[in-house]
Amino acid sequence: MDLVVLIEKTVTGLGFELVDVEQSPRGRVLRVFIDKQEKAGGVDVEDCAQVSNQLSRVLTVENVDYDRLEISSPGLDRILKKPADFTRFASARINVRLRLPINGRRNFIGVLHGLRDGKVGMTIDTGEVELDFGNIDKARLVPQFDR
Repeated sequence: MDLVVLIEKTVTGLGFELVDVEQSPRGRVLRVFIDKQEKAGGVDVEDCAQVSNQLSRVLTVENVDYDRLEISSPGLDRILKKPADFTRFASARINVRLRLPINGRRNFIGVLHGLRDGKVGMTIDTGEVELDFGNIDKARLVPQFDR
């Protein structure tokens, strides 16, 4: 079974959302980022411990070879990967890097409008822009702090 599918099945079975999985170059460290949309304030240490305990058992049973497992919240600058992320975080400020530039530009920071017909809509410093979802290399929320 694919490692990410195995992790996602376990995490969602516990009632959490799998945000991302990172592996160190040699696969010795597994970093798993989880979230719980309906929980105010996001995931806490107890949530991470619960997922870690269950995932450790599952990975042992499935003979997955790793040295260290790290479970974490996605943080304030959460990565956006899935189409649902771009819908959920509409009206948030995001930073997007494209695989292939548009008019010589690969980086965009602005307010997310959402995802429609495979296009991510944003308002940036020069106006409205639509970016192909498939051309997005990396997208993250931009943390906003009240003064």
